Amino acid sequence: MLDTIAKLLDLGGTKKDIAFLVISGLALVVSGLELFSLPFDAAWIAIVLCGVPIVFEAVHGLVTEFDVTADVLVAMALIAAVFVGEDFAAGEVAFIMALGGMLEQLTVAKTRAGIEKLVRLTPQTARIVEDGQQERTVTVDQVAAGDILRILPGETVPVDGSIIRGNTTINEAVMTGEPLPVDKGEGDQVFSGTVNQLGAFDMRAEKVGEDSSLQRMIRLVQSADAGKSKIVRTVDRWAAWIVFAALAAAIACYFVTGEILRAVTVLVVFCPCSLVLSTPTAIVAAIGNATRHRFLIREGDAIERLANVSKVCFDKTGTLTFGKPSVAETASFDPACSRDDIFAMAACAEQLSEHPLGKAVVESYRKSFGALPHNADNFSMLPGRGVMADVCGHKIAAGNKELLHHLGIEADADVRTKADSCLARGDSVIYVTIDGRLAGLIAMSDTMRPDAAATIAGLKECGVSPVLLTGDHAAAAAAIASEAGIEEVHPDCLPEDKLNYIDNNEYSFEHVCMVGDGINDSPALKRSSVGIAMGGIGSDIAIDAADIVLVNDDIHMFPHLFRLARRTMNTIRTNICFSMGLNFLAVGLAVTGILNPVTGALVHNAGSVLVVVNSIFLLTWNSANAGTSPKAPASQAAPAAA
Repeated sequence: MLDTIAKLLDLGGTKKDIAFLVISGLALVVSGLELFSLPFDAAWIAIVLCGVPIVFEAVHGLVTEFDVTADVLVAMALIAAVFVGEDFAAGEVAFIMALGGMLEQLTVAKTRAGIEKLVRLTPQTARIVEDGQQERTVTVDQVAAGDILRILPGETVPVDGSIIRGNTTINEAVMTGEPLPVDKGEGDQVFSGTVNQLGAFDMRAEKVGEDSSLQRMIRLVQSADAGKSKIVRTVDRWAAWIVFAALAAAIACYFVTGEILRAVTVLVVFCPCSLVLSTPTAIVAAIGNATRHRFLIREGDAIERLANVSKVCFDKTGTLTFGKPSVAETASFDPACSRDDIFAMAACAEQLSEHPLGKAVVESYRKSFGALPHNADNFSMLPGRGVMADVCGHKIAAGNKELLHHLGIEADADVRTKADSCLARGDSVIYVTIDGRLAGLIAMSDTMRPDAAATIAGLKECGVSPVLLTGDHAAAAAAIASEAGIEEVHPDCLPEDKLNYIDNNEYSFEHVCMVGDGINDSPALKRSSVGIAMGGIGSDIAIDAADIVLVNDDIHMFPHLFRLARRTMNTIRTNICFSMGLNFLAVGLAVTGILNPVTGALVHNAGSVLVVVNSIFLLTWNSANAGTSPKAPASQAAPAAA
């Protein structure tokens, strides 16, 4: 027996609490039904395992911080019940309060550490170029502004600076979140944490150490969640008043009736058992409902905060769009070539390319037409420009405007007009030349999710205003926003720009939900009232920074999530009102002598059961069957006390 107790005491916090609750519940059943006799009342097991910790916590809070919580009232009721010999009533109260406390713990947030993953993105070394050619490897913290660094293909840029020699293609998703790589040449800016994909280059260091872009973003993530509220048990908020009212009622009852048993009954029935269960049971049920709809809620109080949200900010790439470029349009300027011919020639030339846009051209062709019709010979890569290859006896080149300049080809008015129209809607343009003449172009774009527009419309019906915050340029942002039905658009956003937008709204008491998938979204996900990360396509760091994770990236259930949050808060308010009403009714019955400590505890049990049942309905609640929930502006949303 002693060994068993020792093992229980060695269990982790949650496992130990569950074990104690199970043992206490069985002990109460034995005591209440008198199944077999023991040298002591079996209810004492529940008093010791569940009640003693409550008494200790109440005394500790009063002595060290003069903190009056619900535990103070429970401790008084436990001691009073034991004093008058009502052991079963004391065990019941202790069991219910311990159960409510454990459910609350299961909904409270656990601190997560995505910062470590972000820190690991920072290169540890850099290659300094001296006397034009000599290279010396140093640690990143030894790099000074003005140093010349050499970056090879596949390496991460260690500090901020500008290119002084070479052409390349850089993946800047860590800073902007955009999937399309950026071609860079002499004079262009590069940022720490971004990845050099193609071509070596030399750069001059400008912002080093704590001033670099990646280090600034790390600091943003570390401090972004400082203003988030945590769920507070309603009963603890009101504890001082409840304790005062309970003591006053018990003392008055004793002086009026002269019966100590009635006074103890008042203390027992005043214990906020069902009130303690009002919030955590509803939150746990709502989390279960959300899980069925592929939302993983990492913090229980995210439900409360989500009910208060009046704006939802979307990153573009990976949220409203799939985050993968594909061919949007093909144009031919050569009468001898059809658009399909241009597409085929470009795909054949790009089949050996490592460039993400080149790979996307090949993948799009295979999806549309199957296998490539020809092989590519004499393939060569021009970093920062494009590719060249021999295809079926023709010299094919595919790339950007810099490639045309390199080949000495001038685009005529028709080509410029078509390219400008593609760029205006946010597409990337690949020019295709055949045997030295400009034959056509291919427009690449990020495809919007088919259910994005319906999702935005559903959010508007919920009374939530959608906003687009994206690192993409204005044309691409405007095109996606127009197609999705979003009126408020903020393009060219760096991580600090998204964070500043959320800060400004929070300071104006506009609660904001941020939806994103990239590392660059993590500060905004942390700082917003509620952060939602795309679990399938999203980065680990963004997921770690979020309160809620959409497991399968299916955004059409967002309106249900918002309606569920408001339904949950309505359920919590109903539970609280019922619990308080039951308490006052039970006090009246206790004063008149209709209830004794045992029957009073049973009344509380019945109330607790009804609260739990009401909360359980949230498990299967469906917003589609319930109709559209009423709009809830932030000023009228659920109170923070809930």
